[in-house]
Amino acid sequence: MRVVRASKFRHVFGQALKNDQCYDDIRVSRVTWDSSFCAVNPKFVAIIIEASGGGAFLVLPLNKSGRIDKAYPTVCGHTGPVLDIDWCPHNDQVIASGSEDCTVMVWQIPENGLVTGLSEPVVALEGHSKRVGIITWHPTARNVLLSAGCDNLIIIWNVGTGEAMIQLEDMHPDVIFSACWNRNGSLICTACKDKTIRVIDPRKEEIVGEKEKAHEGARPMRAIFLSDGNVFTTGFSRMSERQLALWNPQAMDEAISVHEMDTSNGVLLPFYDPDTNVVYLCGKGDSSIRYFEITDEAPFVHYLSTFTTKEPQRGMGYMPKRGLDVNKCEIARFYKLHERKCEPIIMTVPRKSDLFQDDLYPDTAGPDCAIEAEDWFEGKNGEPILISLKNGYVPGKNRDLKVVKKNILDNKLSKNTEKRGPANKSASPTPSRVRTSVLKVDTRLGQYINIIVCISLGMYSAFPGLV
Repeated sequence: MRVVRASKFRHVFGQALKNDQCYDDIRVSRVTWDSSFCAVNPKFVAIIIEASGGGAFLVLPLNKSGRIDKAYPTVCGHTGPVLDIDWCPHNDQVIASGSEDCTVMVWQIPENGLVTGLSEPVVALEGHSKRVGIITWHPTARNVLLSAGCDNLIIIWNVGTGEAMIQLEDMHPDVIFSACWNRNGSLICTACKDKTIRVIDPRKEEIVGEKEKAHEGARPMRAIFLSDGNVFTTGFSRMSERQLALWNPQAMDEAISVHEMDTSNGVLLPFYDPDTNVVYLCGKGDSSIRYFEITDEAPFVHYLSTFTTKEPQRGMGYMPKRGLDVNKCEIARFYKLHERKCEPIIMTVPRKSDLFQDDLYPDTAGPDCAIEAEDWFEGKNGEPILISLKNGYVPGKNRDLKVVKKNILDNKLSKNTEKRGPANKSASPTPSRVRTSVLKVDTRLGQYINIIVCISLGMYSAFPGLV
């Protein structure tokens, strides 16, 4: 007799909101890039859209549902299509974007949303030589941003100064498919086109663990960190079956668990809730969301259920835990992108009691950063600062993002003066001498011109010596 595993998430069910609570008439981007095309926080939903003559994305307040006017202002500073966007976890009005124009831009959105088009970023970060397809903020340090491009380069920026602090070169021989920070931001894991999963210490610039042919299929892989430090991956088998696997970074020779799913073509985008240890898998082009619970018991990855709709999804946004409605026992909320629409989907655990459910809502990561950027680059780590959702999350006042750039010209001038030795200085004429010689030449030239003009006019009497 088969025993059913006990789990409080076994009866989680999904529900799509009604049409009046959706965002209609949005031209979702058609760019062939496997990112989610949507980013959400407790204030705004951002969606990458089709735009002529460059790249743009919409930023809508969550309550701005219904039909969106075609003339609604956009964020439109990129000269090429936008490939990825990500909200800052420590400031709900700051969003970063990566584009085909090889730049990363960081934007400050007004508190009540856009009134006019936004074309000037707070800072433009230039360092990639090919398109930038991955953007992700550091989970605990303020103003630290990671970008990965098709030049196989990962750059970690200090957004507060606009500087590229760390460049991870020669680690990836091919295109990087995904990059993810761990819980405290001390490590990153990447999935590459060479079918290798790498765990990297970015500050030491060294690979601390890797697994070749983690998934043997040629289609793109994804890799994310779990809260216990393990790595969860999605990919394809040699027979093009979609797979998911669990790995221990300290012993990546063999997977902890591997599951084969189906033979669809869509890349599986994993979304992870560290508080409940539930992973949601959304396949691009699929019309379903599968969810799994990860535990310490074999087989470690337990299938829970599937939420299915009629329409395929072009992309997906995932709301942070602090943006959920705890009174309705909502444990996840997705923003599903159709061809011309964005549809919210809520995941709920059925409970009879109206009281706050402590087991569903343990303390979760709040909007406050644990450390500053300078501290992190010096080697310090900070765990996420947790908040309770018992009385609901009340957004605080966000401070403006200020970028203080160092004067590059000052550095260049000081270097040039150091390079010039005393011999060079004495050999070059002093400015005062140069000016004197130029003045002498100018006065003589003026006299000759006056003589020529007078002769041509027949004014010989003006120069008796000449006559």
